[in-house]
Amino acid sequence: MAEPRLASGIWVSAYLARLRLHDIPAFVTAKGDETAGAVLIKSNTLDGQARLHQRSLDLMTGARAWITLAEGPEPEVDASIEKQKRFDPDLWVIEVEDRAGRTLLDEPGLAD
Repeated sequence: MAEPRLASGIWVSAYLARLRLHDIPAFVTAKGDETAGAVLIKSNTLDGQARLHQRSLDLMTGARAWITLAEGPEPEVDASIEKQKRFDPDLWVIEVEDRAGRTLLDEPGLAD
């Protein structure tokens, strides 16, 4: 039996709170479906470069992990986000601004 998933809106709120605890600025740039919207995390290093992360399911193990969907010049990453938003209107997009590129996505509990 599959484990119940946390509603997207609750996950986003918890993630933003965790970032605030580490003094990492983050903003919701697209608000998706509160219950089941997918979440993209844009990591902006404030030097013209960015990386886009998406939660992915490993079909072999059933585990969830964050993968890099796009990276490079910020306008190219933004174009990738716009393409995803056209495909999925329920999408959440969170922009994290940190010169060191910290997103905290590798911390326990954030892939769930």
